[in-house]
Amino acid sequence: MRFVLRSKIHKATVTDANLAYIGSITIDEALMEKVGLWVGEKVSVVDNTNGARLETYVIKGERDSGIICMNGAAAHLIKKGDEIIIMGFELTDAPIEPKAILVDGENKFVKFL
Repeated sequence: MRFVLRSKIHKATVTDANLAYIGSITIDEALMEKVGLWVGEKVSVVDNTNGARLETYVIKGERDSGIICMNGAAAHLIKKGDEIIIMGFELTDAPIEPKAILVDGENKFVKFL
């Protein structure tokens, strides 16, 4: 069994950072569906702006809003305006084809990668 990449949102822009929330990353529901992410799923987040890396879980944001919000302690590491990559992984005994997308500066779907 191996952990392999299953879902990826590439070049997303953080639209908000909410220290007051207890944790997680809020992701536009339409983007979640495009890559197959679930509410509560563990994801890795890599910040292209400052190099920070962290793991958290997904909460659903308003569909087609473009929201990508870092919540709780993660908001200390990843700030509003930062460019990030969001990745979900799967434990499997066989290779899988990941669903990876590129988004624009407003977190709108551009294309599958």
